[in-house]
Amino acid sequence: MSVPRIPMASGDLQLSQIIPGLMRLLQWNLSREQLIGWINTCIDLGMTSFDHADIYGSYQVEAAFGEALAASPGLRDRIEIVTKCGIALLSPQRPAHTVHHYNTTRQHIIASAERSLRNFQTDRLDLLLIHRPDALMDADEVAAALNELLHSGKVRAIGVSNFTPFQWDLLQSRLDTPLVTNQVELSLTFLNTLHDGTLDQAQQLRRPPMIWSPLAGGRLFSQNDERSVRVRAVLERIAAAHGVAPDVIALAWVLAHPSKPLPVLGTGNLDRIRASAQALTVTLDRQEWFALWEASAGREVP
Repeated sequence: MSVPRIPMASGDLQLSQIIPGLMRLLQWNLSREQLIGWINTCIDLGMTSFDHADIYGSYQVEAAFGEALAASPGLRDRIEIVTKCGIALLSPQRPAHTVHHYNTTRQHIIASAERSLRNFQTDRLDLLLIHRPDALMDADEVAAALNELLHSGKVRAIGVSNFTPFQWDLLQSRLDTPLVTNQVELSLTFLNTLHDGTLDQAQQLRRPPMIWSPLAGGRLFSQNDERSVRVRAVLERIAAAHGVAPDVIALAWVLAHPSKPLPVLGTGNLDRIRASAQALTVTLDRQEWFALWEASAGREVP
């Protein structure tokens, strides 16, 4: 099956319902030609949106991806580029940074976006996210920077990542353009966003949330702590009933939320990426969904 495209709240932007993430790209040891083939395979599956951040690979992933786009004319127009800014890492690529911190000043946001444009060798970013809440964030200043990028055409749509509902409301109150998504963590080992109002807000506003680490970074299937063992046992039982692999059920569990999440995959393994599309064909009934919630929480619902 081809992964559907989901309309976002701003203009004509659509994102694929499952999104390949590039955080670990440099660990995959792909040649430029292999990366081009990888991107094309994702596109053929309907996964046309690619998740980045300026900091990934110690500030080197965007440029590696951009070299692949430049080497394959026409590829850029078939995809959506999502990237983030606002985290300042300690890195040899940024010798001026003496402490790991956040920076949401206008100067930093504009400079980061323009650097990302150069890295990707493109004239526009389809979606730019503020990567983390910044305790020193001046909402007026952030809004001014984002508005400048939108009005220049360098950025098509804007959003945030890891924001609480109050932080979202603060920034949105300074913007005339809608924030289109909040990229947050959700998995069978991380339930917080189900219960802290984050996904309730996403549903209220009809802003599909992007979900990072929907399979807990693979730890769900590699660790043997009590919680993971409990969850795996239930996943295996439900997976057998549906005739799919347990990781497909874990992804289907995330996709079942009514906020219409867009999970971001962290793997470069094309077999796993292909298998992930099966999650869109699995419908968990409520008892299956809550059996998994119970296995994760270690208790019944109240």
